[in-house]
Amino acid sequence: MSLKDKSVVVTGANRGIGQALVEEALRRGAGRVYAGMRQPLPHRDERVTILTLDVTDTAQVEAAARTVGSADILINNAGIAMYDDLSDHAALERHLSVNVFGTYAVTQAFLPLLVQSRGAIVNILSVTALAAMPIIPAYSISKAAVFSLSQSLRALLASRGVRVHAVLAGPVDTDMSRNLDIPKASPQSVAQGIFDGVGRGEEEIFPDAMSASMAESWRGGVVKALEGQFAMLVGAEPILS
Repeated sequence: MSLKDKSVVVTGANRGIGQALVEEALRRGAGRVYAGMRQPLPHRDERVTILTLDVTDTAQVEAAARTVGSADILINNAGIAMYDDLSDHAALERHLSVNVFGTYAVTQAFLPLLVQSRGAIVNILSVTALAAMPIIPAYSISKAAVFSLSQSLRALLASRGVRVHAVLAGPVDTDMSRNLDIPKASPQSVAQGIFDGVGRGEEEIFPDAMSASMAESWRGGVVKALEGQFAMLVGAEPILS
């Protein structure tokens, strides 16, 4: 998919990967970029429309969907990440509310536009969706849930012409990982990798050097094969016991 003259919606667009995605979409010729953020910030490019959007606020999600005239790509990037040890129920609930149910709510609100354009959903995840990082377990749990959501949507929406991509990024130099003394990819390079992966039609996108090292084994692995087998059950008659 070329971004030339396309309409792109990005949630969590005020900083980090979200901000980089907005700039990369503009660089690639997007005709309109809708930048969703909780605290609206102006943008110099007239192709950018700012959306006041807290993904946990039903009224704001619905208002944002009404504002957008058309959408070719929806990028669910908004999310939170907090260090915890799973002792605080509220922390886990907050991660699920934003990262899982927020992603679900935005997707459902924009789905009619994406069906109309036969567009794409891009969910920004993390390699922690595949293997939990125990210093951020609530975040890892939420990203694993969104990965399952992405796989389910992929199978359910295929007949309606909507593609679903899951971005499995490694450490990125954002506020979340600022205190981690490990190699990190820049948000700009990750944004480029994401759009490159969408353009190549990759269902799972590994946009940085760390995550790319596992791409080949993932795509040829038993879990990916099992996803394909399960997807064939969509539309089949239920088995009654």
